[in-house]
Amino acid sequence: MTTIQHFWQQYLQTLFPSTDANQSYLVEQFGDTPELANRLGHLILEGNKTATCSVLWEWEAEQSPLPTVGAKTIVLDGNEIPICIIETVEVNIYPFDQVNAQFAYDEGEDDRTLESWRQEHWKYFSRVLAKIGKEPTLNMPLVCERFQIVYRTPKRQP
Repeated sequence: MTTIQHFWQQYLQTLFPSTDANQSYLVEQFGDTPELANRLGHLILEGNKTATCSVLWEWEAEQSPLPTVGAKTIVLDGNEIPICIIETVEVNIYPFDQVNAQFAYDEGEDDRTLESWRQEHWKYFSRVLAKIGKEPTLNMPLVCERFQIVYRTPKRQP
């Protein structure tokens, strides 16, 4: 059994016995570098990051289904070690220039302002979209998700 499967089994053991042990889950590392995955994972664990977004074009290029409310995701750190499981509680698609200040704040990054969100996400989207031959635009459609932690690595006793 892999580390990820073991982590999922630990989570399932915290649920009611009637929970479907065969329910599906995603495995995701936030960001596009191990350093960013560590930083964003830490923000999630602290409770500062309760939202995320990606460009719809990435989903289309990967031919992946869009996230849905109720979806569970095992979040990995920069070393691909599971740190928590989140559940998607909301999914909306907005153009980049219509993302509001509350969503930027809920993403929990930098100084949590809309201005810094736009600046840093533009840089990020420029990097990831280049991999699929696209460039960011003000009206590019973003898949905006809100989530909550449903399981985290148990704290070790000293």
